[in-house]
Amino acid sequence: MSNTAIVLTDGGLHTSSAKTAHGLIRGTERFKIVGIIDAVNAGKDAGEVLDGKHRNIPIFDSVENAHKALGAVAYCIIGIALAGGKLPQGLVESLKTAITLKMNLINGLHEFLNDMPELVELARKHEVTLTDVRRPKKASEMQYWSGRITKVTTPRVAVLGTDCALGKRTTARFLVEACRKAGLKAEMIYTGQTGWMQGSKYGFIFDSTLNDFITGELETAIVECFEHEHPDVMFLEGQSSLRNPVGPAGSEFLVSGQAKYVVLQHSAVRKCFKGTDEFGLEIPSVKSEIELIRFYGAETLAVTLNTATMPLDEARAAQAALQADIGIPVVLPIEDGVDVVVQQIQHIVASSPDQQRSHNHNP
Repeated sequence: MSNTAIVLTDGGLHTSSAKTAHGLIRGTERFKIVGIIDAVNAGKDAGEVLDGKHRNIPIFDSVENAHKALGAVAYCIIGIALAGGKLPQGLVESLKTAITLKMNLINGLHEFLNDMPELVELARKHEVTLTDVRRPKKASEMQYWSGRITKVTTPRVAVLGTDCALGKRTTARFLVEACRKAGLKAEMIYTGQTGWMQGSKYGFIFDSTLNDFITGELETAIVECFEHEHPDVMFLEGQSSLRNPVGPAGSEFLVSGQAKYVVLQHSAVRKCFKGTDEFGLEIPSVKSEIELIRFYGAETLAVTLNTATMPLDEARAAQAALQADIGIPVVLPIEDGVDVVVQQIQHIVASSPDQQRSHNHNP
């Protein structure tokens, strides 16, 4: 079946709520994105709206008009990720239209399409599928942490953040791509719906997994990647942050996933944890976050800055000030790439047990 897809963004393509769409626009091996449905930005190129880079992905004001221009499309993807994961009522009619046009639906929200009788019946009638990516496994299908990970010798780099919705997955994907370009065999362990949609082969949906099984599902993904791919390095896609009161996360990657290295994503302009401005819950300093990570037994290789709302000159100034303060590389991934971090990773890989054994066997 064709893997062509359109993505619904409910008028929010230019906002952080469309981060699933943003990831798909930047790249996916699972789907071929041929259009975005966003009435606010209709007529523009999706890449130019996202980051100023033309990607030949047109934006349409409706599913009907996309179909008229593009012809048959195999999938329609919900490209937004909202707090609470509820399906906006305004998208329901667009989903119905997509079904009648023979498009299979892909949903990454917490509210499931397969729990909506009207959509289920319409999909049955038109012989298309409804895929709820966040539908949790049954407890009997999940793995408990077993210690198998202690046999994994591939270095793991956790891409963590000082808050949620900062671009951790995007930076992780940049790191994988840059490592591969540098000749390293790199894999990403996805932990969110967008990582799966982008085509990563190993991972699980962190926030849909019963708490008792998060560490075991993480371990299983890492072990399976190690056994099947034998990569030089793995990047673990982080979730939220170690100290975000809305959803603290990250220690699992350092403790249960045994990641000994971290790339830390940060915003120089965000003062409070996302969604907590009215309470004044300020994000701790980067220096203290690096120290906390050190207490967990991991080394922070670099800080990567999210510069989405910053003029370039302000971003450069923030980069220089932070690097002077913390004494490790501070990188602007969108503007400059991540080659500085890859150079560090090359040294880590060269000194890993697998590489040492290979060198000893091939003098």
